[in-house]
Amino acid sequence: MHAKRIIVVGAGVAGLVAALELAANGLHVTLLEAAATPGGKMREVPIGAQGHVRIDAGPTVFTMRWVFDELFADVGASLDDHLELEPLKILARHAWSTEEQLDLHASLDDSIEAIAAFAGRREADGYRQFAADAQRMYDLLERPFMTASRPSIPSLIVRMGLPGLMSLRHIQPHITMWNELARYFRDPRLQQLFARYATYCGSSPFAAPATLMLIAHVEQQGVWSIRGGMHKLAATLAALATQHGATIRYGAKASQILSNKGRVTGVRLASGEDIAAEAVICNADAAALACGLLGDGMQAAVPGVARSPRSLSAVTFAFEAEATGFPLVRHNVFFPPGYQAEFSDIFENGRTPRDPTVYLCAQDRSDDLRGGGSSSGRPERMLCLINAPATGDTDPYDDKEIARCEENLMRRLEASGLNLKRQPGATTVTTPRDFNRLFPGRGGALYGAATHGLMASFRRPASETPIRGLFLAGGSVHPGPGVPMAAISGRLAARCVLKSLASTRTSRPVAMRGGMSTA
Repeated sequence: MHAKRIIVVGAGVAGLVAALELAANGLHVTLLEAAATPGGKMREVPIGAQGHVRIDAGPTVFTMRWVFDELFADVGASLDDHLELEPLKILARHAWSTEEQLDLHASLDDSIEAIAAFAGRREADGYRQFAADAQRMYDLLERPFMTASRPSIPSLIVRMGLPGLMSLRHIQPHITMWNELARYFRDPRLQQLFARYATYCGSSPFAAPATLMLIAHVEQQGVWSIRGGMHKLAATLAALATQHGATIRYGAKASQILSNKGRVTGVRLASGEDIAAEAVICNADAAALACGLLGDGMQAAVPGVARSPRSLSAVTFAFEAEATGFPLVRHNVFFPPGYQAEFSDIFENGRTPRDPTVYLCAQDRSDDLRGGGSSSGRPERMLCLINAPATGDTDPYDDKEIARCEENLMRRLEASGLNLKRQPGATTVTTPRDFNRLFPGRGGALYGAATHGLMASFRRPASETPIRGLFLAGGSVHPGPGVPMAAISGRLAARCVLKSLASTRTSRPVAMRGGMSTA
């Protein structure tokens, strides 16, 4: 029987996962990617004068490995056979000054003792309760929400049942994350540390719902580094998809999703070539559809998306440097004295923070290195990131503004005792304007719409759209941003395609954790 032709637009994680799963189910899959390599936001950039050194400049943390364990198993592979993962003992090192440092550990008990030494036993007890509530929330929402194709409040209540609702009675998801954290912690530094989880969804902790505290449990389940970098995950998914028969076309920019009488018929490339298909999975920001960037007829696929508040963007600096004065681990966070001013700058005033929180990934380090210098005595690869407003479609981010961001960033690092000796002119900078060029539709927002308010998560577009044959995947759609969530969205989209073609499908169904099945 002739295999159905499916087009996947965008070789980010969600697109790669969808293409892999569909190809493994015997469909004729073509994956279109405008860039020269797979990964989307999971990208590498060159640094140094010759550009021979490459560094991860997107996601740097691998969590929820069960998502990929199950994906690989379902396509007849093993994650451990393809990727070398190193579990981190220190999840992240946090600093407020030269005297104030706190590590969160993979071991819950170790984190409790570290917090007790840092802020006292009362705060450690608060963290113990916080961790327990975060786990309870995660356990309750993983199946009913994360892996549901189109969750809603009524469906969530039905799937959780009375026992689940009773378990949530002590948690108040309708209030902001910042206010909820005050129930657990009196120390403003700890409120600041755990409020940062809201930024994992590109949101302000002063507007995001308390449900986002479940991210704390995601990290507590395990954080890994990938030998060879996060981009190796994208390359591995691409290779597996190709092995299962998918065709990946790089340098193939989609300019229009074609339709006729309310049904998708294929994709037109920027070159003018038309490719026919029975179904299309669009792995782009949903706002690109809403703005008509993929055809005037596609706005109906995502009603209301254009009005959604934008999530955070970022300014990133990738470079090699010799580090002294601060004991870097792989993941490091440097906090300013106050926190609310940072998000007022971004969400209210539309400018990069005057005193930003800085995330620094020292990509050549393992988490047991406690010295202040390079492990090899040579410059090491680093990625520094500060949050920024998603104004890449209106703000030019000229050299003067980039220099100001860099100065503010370096001042924050130096306040904690970190000194970086960089080679002049060997830094690769990415601004919201660059992100908007690479991933158009929302001004460089990296996480789709901001998760502000209790209902924000339910307003994300689902996999299936009102346009027949058009399906969505990626961090801007359900279940949300982040590498594992994007992978789940890819599986959800693939499931919807398989279901729509069930009458002609002859391959085996693919199951997903939490009762999901493509059957």
